[in-house]
Amino acid sequence: MASAESSPFTTLSPSPDPGDSEAELDCSFNEEFKFILLPASYTVVFLVGLGLNALTLWLFLFRLRPWDATATYMFHLALSDTLYVLSLPTLIYYYAARNHWPFGTGLCKFIRFLFYWNLYCSVLFLTCISVHRYLGICHPLRALRWGHPRFAGLVCLAVWLVVAGCLVPNLFFVTTSTKKDTILCHDTTRPEEFDHYVHFSSAIMGLLFGVPCLVTLVCYGLMARRLYRPLPGAAQSSSRLRSLRTIAVVLAVFAICFVPFHVTRTIYYMSRLLEADCRVLNIVNVVYKVTRPLASANSCLDPVLYLLTGDKYRRHLRQLCRCGGPQPPMTASSLALGSLPEESSCRWTSTHHDCGFPAPGADRL
Repeated sequence: MASAESSPFTTLSPSPDPGDSEAELDCSFNEEFKFILLPASYTVVFLVGLGLNALTLWLFLFRLRPWDATATYMFHLALSDTLYVLSLPTLIYYYAARNHWPFGTGLCKFIRFLFYWNLYCSVLFLTCISVHRYLGICHPLRALRWGHPRFAGLVCLAVWLVVAGCLVPNLFFVTTSTKKDTILCHDTTRPEEFDHYVHFSSAIMGLLFGVPCLVTLVCYGLMARRLYRPLPGAAQSSSRLRSLRTIAVVLAVFAICFVPFHVTRTIYYMSRLLEADCRVLNIVNVVYKVTRPLASANSCLDPVLYLLTGDKYRRHLRQLCRCGGPQPPMTASSLALGSLPEESSCRWTSTHHDCGFPAPGADRL
């Protein structure tokens, strides 16, 4: 029989979890796995994410100007990811030091705030890209009106401000506490306020994840139906199949990074709030902690998406790596990412078609 020290599903003394302490429980968690999993995974995310996003920001700032709408959304997505990975060294130290936070309460609040700010800004920027691409494919004339780079910039500014405003209460909930010789940086809040935090967290999840997720699914579903529909006078081309693959890749990354984290976190919070059986709590806790690195991995996967789905972006980056010397600046629209000439140049109806109106869909991810 395994010893108590080796099993993560063990009922120990009647004390709360030392790493999170969200609720008063009659059991505690053996989280030895966390002190290996989280520092290792966050280190990988930091190294890979910083390198990829720094390169992406450099390209957009110095090589791909002026920006079109999609480039604007992608730049802000890369900026959000970069800000997040820059906060990871403190968390790597915290978990490697076995839940010891020597950096002060203010920085603890900011780092925890930055995690969710990046998470939900990434969700909303991906949603903005999805809506923009949907308009370019299904409503190209309308996209001409709403696809201006200046409008995209205002939308991005609104995303930053709205998400930050929604997460302000998190700065008050998150705190530190002392236990023996260690200082804990709680991911949620103190035990006596945990029920209020669960209600706040659930509302934020529904508003900043549930609604954007639904919008993204609807947009990609309508885009897929449009792309599968035969167009008069337009042959089935590799660009159409490539766009369908892009939809599948984006949805897969969305599902891998965001859905497991939110589902397991909700189950974990509700299990603690309802004071579920100790063994159930331990299992849910392990699953939740395992999905946390997946949420952070979106900082690495977002720039990979640019490479997988943008032929001209990838070609320009390959030229940069091969030549190494200075290249003439290229506009973001000239690096049309996964462009669809047949959808972006004509809008067919049952009786006629309108050509000569290049839709913003030409700059698709």
